Amino acid sequence: MKKIGLLSDTHGYLDDAVFKYFDECDEIWHAGDFGPDVAEPLAAFKPLRGVYGNIDDKDIRIAFPEHLKFKCEAVDVWMTHIGGYPDHYSPQVKKEIYTKPPMLFISGHSHILKVIFDKKINCLHINPGAAGKHGWHKVRTLIRFSISEEKIHNFEAIELGNR
Repeated sequence: MKKIGLLSDTHGYLDDAVFKYFDECDEIWHAGDFGPDVAEPLAAFKPLRGVYGNIDDKDIRIAFPEHLKFKCEAVDVWMTHIGGYPDHYSPQVKKEIYTKPPMLFISGHSHILKVIFDKKINCLHINPGAAGKHGWHKVRTLIRFSISEEKIHNFEAIELGNR
């Protein structure tokens, strides 16, 4: 079993509470728009997987891909920053997600926390919302969850406070 701490859209702001909430996690996943001075402390704390977002500079784009596809336990995962959500996938994602769907699709960008099961392709979509202070969201959020074999479970939506 792996415990995952998921966040997105930090935009250069890393709340100290992230370290408390992700202390028991095995890995941290960041769904893009890191901003400056976020990736390094996260990677020093726990193993970090991530994708770059539309605001990220060349250093983040060199360190992280636009799309990250990997297996966690027995779950196929696809993470990208601008991916949309069920029935509203971005054009770039739509081409592939209906022909080769992952079990877990993670995106950021919208600043809206969502956990939606896409029945059409048997895929769970997660957007952790925004953990940073930049944007139009009112509350900063994170998600913790576990993956065991092919089971994605123990979801916790965490509010970090107002933007």
